[in-house]
Amino acid sequence: MNESEKQITARLFQQREQGSSHSPYESEFDYYEQVREGNIKRLSEMITDLGGEGAGKLSQDPVRNIRYHFVISVALITRYCVEGGLEMETAYTMSDYYINKGDTCTSISEINALNREMVMDFATKMKANRTKTVYSKHAVMCMDYIMNNLHSRLTVEDIAQNIGISAGYLSRMFHKEVGVTVSGFVISKRIEAAENLLKYSDYQSVDIANYLCFGSHSHFISVFKKYTGLTPKQYRNKYYRSDWTISEHKSVK
Repeated sequence: MNESEKQITARLFQQREQGSSHSPYESEFDYYEQVREGNIKRLSEMITDLGGEGAGKLSQDPVRNIRYHFVISVALITRYCVEGGLEMETAYTMSDYYINKGDTCTSISEINALNREMVMDFATKMKANRTKTVYSKHAVMCMDYIMNNLHSRLTVEDIAQNIGISAGYLSRMFHKEVGVTVSGFVISKRIEAAENLLKYSDYQSVDIANYLCFGSHSHFISVFKKYTGLTPKQYRNKYYRSDWTISEHKSVK
């Protein structure tokens, strides 16, 4: 065992002994999805200081440690927003701006304040990007409910009940305004989420299928290939970013 393996093994043992671990994957995934969807209200409830409970220790120096977490946060949010439709030049210009600004911060409180500003800035841009096409209140409520519950079983009846309209009206209205059925929209958003997880996490295809409520792994593979032209394995082999995976950087929030 080389020195790095010894250090990692020792750190894992210490974390288990202390009962500490990295942040749960579901909350990380949900956090980035909310930024990508421009859900400002939800983000204001979710956002916490960098380097909190479960955060990895990236430097012995406290300020540098938080700065590293901030850079990771900016990088992941930038990628998620580009995937969500934010113009690439805008996204990477924002990324450069915030990373450079973070480099001038001299205290943990400054970096945390900047992180909140950065998250809300990206979310605001994404919200504006989404509302370029104007939908009715109920269509937006439906889309928001779906995006917040991709990891749960979703039916037209359940969605309609939660937004206070009938299932029949929801089906007709949504298809007329959005151009796809409610179930078609759910599937397309689950596939988008799966694409991000295959790119930016090292979770297995079967786990992604389970998390996103596909009936079976084989069903997930079939639907994914129909939408992307690739199997999940082929997609990961082509697009996987091992340098920025959620599972490696679960302390970014």
